[in-house]
Amino acid sequence: MSATPAASNPPKHHGEFEQRLAVPFQRSVSHPAFLEDHLPVSEHGSYTESQPVTMPPLIAPMSPHTRRERLLRIGTSSSTDRASQNRMSQPNPSTFLSSSTGDLNFYGSISSPARQRLHVRRRTWGPISVLPFRRSSSTPPSPHYARSRSSVFFLNPAAAYDAPVEGEFMADHAEDSEAAKANGIRVWYSSFSSIDWLHDAIKDSNRIFRLRKRKSLRGRILNAVDRSLGWIVVTIVGFVTAVLAFLIVRSEEWLFDIKGGHCTQGWWRSRTQCCSSTTESPMDRLDHAQEACKAWQPWDVLFEGSRMSDIGLEGWAVEYGSYTIIALLLALSSVFLTIKLTASTSFVGWKDSGVLSPSFSQEDEDQTMPPGTAPIEPKRKVMYFAAGSGIPEVKTILSGFVIHGYLGGRTLVTKCIGLPLAVASGLSLGKEGPLVHIAACVGNIVSRYFVKYETNEGKRREILSAASAAGVAVAFGAPIGGVLFSLEEVSYFFPAKVMWRSFFCAMIAAVTLRLLDPFGTGKLVLFQVTYDKDWHAFELVLFVVIGVFGGVYGAYFSKMNHWWTKNVRGQTWLRTHPASEVLLVTLVTTVLGFLNPYVRLSGTELVYNLFAECREGDSHAGLCPKHPDDVGPLIRAIGIAMIVKGLLTIVTFGIRLPAGIFVPSLGVGACFGRIVGLATQYWQWKHPDSDIFRSCHGDQNCMVPGVYAMIGAAAALSGVTRTTVSLAVIMFELTDTLTYVVPVMVGILVARTVADALEPKGIYDICIELSQLPYLDGKSEHLWGGLQAGDAIVRHVEAICLDRTNTVRSLRDQLQAVVSAGGADAGFPILSKEPGGLKVIGYIGVNELEYALTVVADDADAICHFHPARGAVRDTASFESSYREYASGPDPFDFTVYMNHAPLSVSTYAPLELVQQFFVKLGARYVIVTSDAGFFEGVIDKKQWVAFLAELDHKIGS
Repeated sequence: MSATPAASNPPKHHGEFEQRLAVPFQRSVSHPAFLEDHLPVSEHGSYTESQPVTMPPLIAPMSPHTRRERLLRIGTSSSTDRASQNRMSQPNPSTFLSSSTGDLNFYGSISSPARQRLHVRRRTWGPISVLPFRRSSSTPPSPHYARSRSSVFFLNPAAAYDAPVEGEFMADHAEDSEAAKANGIRVWYSSFSSIDWLHDAIKDSNRIFRLRKRKSLRGRILNAVDRSLGWIVVTIVGFVTAVLAFLIVRSEEWLFDIKGGHCTQGWWRSRTQCCSSTTESPMDRLDHAQEACKAWQPWDVLFEGSRMSDIGLEGWAVEYGSYTIIALLLALSSVFLTIKLTASTSFVGWKDSGVLSPSFSQEDEDQTMPPGTAPIEPKRKVMYFAAGSGIPEVKTILSGFVIHGYLGGRTLVTKCIGLPLAVASGLSLGKEGPLVHIAACVGNIVSRYFVKYETNEGKRREILSAASAAGVAVAFGAPIGGVLFSLEEVSYFFPAKVMWRSFFCAMIAAVTLRLLDPFGTGKLVLFQVTYDKDWHAFELVLFVVIGVFGGVYGAYFSKMNHWWTKNVRGQTWLRTHPASEVLLVTLVTTVLGFLNPYVRLSGTELVYNLFAECREGDSHAGLCPKHPDDVGPLIRAIGIAMIVKGLLTIVTFGIRLPAGIFVPSLGVGACFGRIVGLATQYWQWKHPDSDIFRSCHGDQNCMVPGVYAMIGAAAALSGVTRTTVSLAVIMFELTDTLTYVVPVMVGILVARTVADALEPKGIYDICIELSQLPYLDGKSEHLWGGLQAGDAIVRHVEAICLDRTNTVRSLRDQLQAVVSAGGADAGFPILSKEPGGLKVIGYIGVNELEYALTVVADDADAICHFHPARGAVRDTASFESSYREYASGPDPFDFTVYMNHAPLSVSTYAPLELVQQFFVKLGARYVIVTSDAGFFEGVIDKKQWVAFLAELDHKIGS
């Protein structure tokens, strides 16, 4: 078969293999059926021939639905007919495409020179590129082709995950990519699968090496731009996060206040803005806004003198009715947006695997599945991406798990709108935790514009770690605490470079939010307070008591929320009626909240007033008693609010709304701390000459109840989330003083110790467990006993044996068997039979095998090939060189290019701690277990290892 003009005259700078690659292959892409489905035709129904081009090898410009259909059609009559038509027709591949098609939407590819032969002008400035805006994975593009506008920094948004080295570097730096060649080519990670940290690290190392070897002026500029990209990205992320936080705070404040009335000076003003004089100092505005204000008109005033007054409807009834109705409308609006827009089943994009797609329809499978093929794995549990705080899922994503759409644009918009609606409804939840999820969404979206991060999931997680720090920075006004929170609680991989960028990102976010001044008080958060009195030694005992309470509350809150979620929310009619659950919880919250003034306050206002230090003339919602007789009723009111808040938080956390746990936990702990502080103050007033209070020197205001509230809040939050160092720093930044370093540390340490003794898992770990997310906690310690690697392996696995004939049909059946058994994130060891056993020559992932089979799906009986490294890879100059032996061009039935020729392996007698370090420290996706003689014994993949650890801990714990 003669080569096309484009193929016969390749650019001179291409290597010898690229010239051979220009020769079009005859199998797979020459199928009329394949072309009929995926190539553009002219208005007369024939393929256009304006410019001769060749089809790039191994591409699949198809949607997940189309790829699924092709896989299920393997071996059916339609597939056989199409293969027969191909053998009879053999059309000229030079007539397949025309320049009008634009660039191809690559799902994964090998040959970038083929794209050059398509006569598509792709102008890039070296290896540094920026991706244009595109639809998120929630709105997948056309399954055929995606056009993109080229510019200096712009690339085709659907470029392959692993793009080969182009141009002169193919020949000049072939020896530098030996590790990458042995590691194999990867296609895009499918949703609900684990990333390969090792592969991404090797890939980025080779990219940097090639870039640093460019010594020309242009190369130096490219190096400088490459080094600055990370700082540019985190700057944008920090700024956008602060702007979104400002909008959320302002809208939530207005929506919350609108339940009680409206401002006569402007309907868009909140109560604080409406009742604050411009001549007042920023620190006094909030206190004065809580008092009577003529400009703020309650809803019952509208009905004075109306028919409702004539029938005896009291003002409090009108106020309560309006409060309840508006709260229900806000909550229902939020849950409607969350359920309708962010269900996991609606997030299927072109990166997702066809077979592994969450939307894989069981009905379609029953109709199209070939006889004798096992049914596929049942659908996953539906997740609502905008619900909850998002921190457990962000932790899982940062650990190397892929959830397409969870950090996408649709989720970001839904959460930004639904969060103020949910918080303003008065439910016992906060907005601080979801701000971390929102910041991570911003980081993910911004990083996708840059190829450096878009095509490397490991690198992208560096940006997500920095974004998480920015989220905490705008939530609490604590940039340093945000960095430590990202390090301690969220991030999985946190080198020094990431710490610097996280600090910078948090600083940008905090400075931007300070300039925007969301509360009009000059403070970053509403409950930022200062204290001017020191603590006393005898108070340490009380701080310990508060810490014990925080630990007990945190442990039993986690236990009770786990029980409620698993047994009530998960096993009753509430499981299928999430909106009804939100309606009931909101109704109960409004009934109880309207009766208690402290429950009725928003979470941030309650925490602010509980933290506040009472000075002359301050009221702080009645929390500053003027006489000892006022302490008793005040303690009872705060105690009731604490119990109600605690119980409501148990049933509220986990409903299908954007909901955080930070502020409710702070509120409960602050209530208990304030009670202890008021009791201590009362005792001092009654016994001022006691030896305990000798250090007060007669000062009646020696005891500061707000300090006890702050320590109680920190203790409760530590007991719930199990954070320590970062939480302490956050509290220091909130109070603008280091005076109370020791009390805060004592409360947090005691709370963490008590909570761990009563319940080993914090609320985020429990959420991960309930969501069945494969999170591997590298900080946990396990008791291995005498177990070895051979005790954890799966011995009976699907494998590709080279001593038997591997056809497209047989490999498809093996692929379907693995998926049906729940191995969607697994793969296939490639074995060669030798005297004494089976030798491992490589490994191919499920995604890679599925993609390769999709390309050749029309030849069900064709034989697929896998070559060992010594004959096909080690002596080659690029990924594509495994096809050098084919004079007519690359063979699509040779899957060698997708193999990992050097998978991690351990002996069957290796200690389990070594296997744990492989997964935790090296980020392995799977580990091959071999015998002493080097023969194959089994495989341990990451999901199986996580399940094994859970079972091991359960046996030891029981």
